[in-house]
Amino acid sequence: MADLGQCKILAVDDSKENLDILTRTLGKDYLLATAMDGPQALAYAAGHSLDLVLLDVVMPQMDGFEVCRRLKADPVTTNIPIIFITSMDDPRDKTKGFDAGAVDYITKPFDITEVKARVKTHLSLRVAQEALKIQNIVLEVKVRERTKEMRKVQQELFERLGRVAEVRDPTVPGHLRRISAYTRLIAKAAGLTDEVVEDLSLASMAHDLGKIGIPAAILFKPQKLTSDEFAAVKTHAALGGQLLAGSRSKLIQLAETIAVSHHEKWDGSGYPKGLAGEAIPLPGRIVGLCDVLDALVMDRPYKKAWSLDQALKEIRAGSGQHFDPALIQVLPPAQAIAEAMAAGR
Repeated sequence: MADLGQCKILAVDDSKENLDILTRTLGKDYLLATAMDGPQALAYAAGHSLDLVLLDVVMPQMDGFEVCRRLKADPVTTNIPIIFITSMDDPRDKTKGFDAGAVDYITKPFDITEVKARVKTHLSLRVAQEALKIQNIVLEVKVRERTKEMRKVQQELFERLGRVAEVRDPTVPGHLRRISAYTRLIAKAAGLTDEVVEDLSLASMAHDLGKIGIPAAILFKPQKLTSDEFAAVKTHAALGGQLLAGSRSKLIQLAETIAVSHHEKWDGSGYPKGLAGEAIPLPGRIVGLCDVLDALVMDRPYKKAWSLDQALKEIRAGSGQHFDPALIQVLPPAQAIAEAMAAGR
């Protein structure tokens, strides 16, 4: 509402004389409508936007207390402030009126100056509340827009971090996009919330960041690695964690967890810490499974690509040893995995 003059008031009284007085005095300053009984008042309030109700108590068919209770019980009208104007001046009646949901109680015969002052006070409060609601809505929209923009920035950041690793190891094009797609698919199948699923999918793209510290001769070697060379490769998990450590960003903290733990194995035979079972963070368990899946179905310097069916058979065989059995149980069907695989081709 632009100002108090645009406020809409409904005056309810079975006395035409009282309504005439209110109309002459308040009608000059506000938009005023009248009703002479409870049902008429309820019907009007249901079909019109109101900022205040002036309500008599003693009326035929339905008293003001009941009208007030019904207005407060209806989600459409519950926030409309109600002022009782009545000849009932017993303190118990006032208590009953406030208990019904009224914001004020004026006794008859009323002083019109007092009525005008109280009406102005409550309408001013109403205008302020409505302005605050609008301000909060605008603020919420701005926060959503900034959150969306921040998400785009985060996505670009992780894509660029991923590119660093891919530039270092370009032998498997699209690996990070596929890992992100697999992660989203499996995390969702595991029952994680949409927000967590998207965070995991994004953070997974930095899982191999530590490979920038591995010599190219080792990364690209087509023959079987020596024990020393394999020991060097295994350092990439800890190195990735070190590169991502110390951030206050929850997303980068998540990426650090994944980088460090995605080569741990359920039976404790993985690296770098030899964690076992649920001691391995769930993000690491999920991305570790995805990483093995992609390694199996893609050509690598040391092997030819397996079929998806072969790869899934191998992964299921690793349940309880390499992989979390709970994740193997919810593993999506081959068709869904094939579609996720296509995301990185």
